[in-house]
Amino acid sequence: MKRTTFDKIVTFVGFGLGVFLLIAAGLLNWGATFASGTVASQLEAQQITIPDSNGDPKADAATVAFFKDNGKSVMSTGKQAQMYADHYIGFHLSTMPTYAEASTLARSAAGAAAMDPTNADAQAALTKANATVETVFKGESLRGMLLNAYAFGTLGMIAAIAAKVTFVGAIVMFLFVFAGVRNIRRTPEDATI
Repeated sequence: MKRTTFDKIVTFVGFGLGVFLLIAAGLLNWGATFASGTVASQLEAQQITIPDSNGDPKADAATVAFFKDNGKSVMSTGKQAQMYADHYIGFHLSTMPTYAEASTLARSAAGAAAMDPTNADAQAALTKANATVETVFKGESLRGMLLNAYAFGTLGMIAAIAAKVTFVGAIVMFLFVFAGVRNIRRTPEDATI
């Protein structure tokens, strides 16, 4: 096989790979922009203000610093959503029963209240148990939704990094293509491999 023919094939394949990487970088950048923009707009629309303390006296220094630095600001990033979900809502829910435990207690209280509808203590226990179920349900639901925002924000950050790496890969491939074209021009026509 002639050397120039082989070099032309390799250069053409390199050019195709460079174009593929350039398109992939564009798509990854689009995905990153979409994810980060959507997370920010959806979180900002909720107007959740981050407190300047999570209320946990045993919180580590990084958590204390996060709440101090972000306190009084409206949540807009996936990282803020994760910290609020895990270290604010999570901390406050840790002092409460799980949803399954709260539901079981509420069913027991409902049974006791149904057995003696005139018992004020049983009715008060039912009201308190139902309020606990509602609080735990809302807290766990909000925590789950915020952690979804964190996940999508993280995927957006990963896509942004991948877009940059892929773009650099495309530039490197185009440099190899340029070097291949220069090599084809220098190679004697009768050279073989």
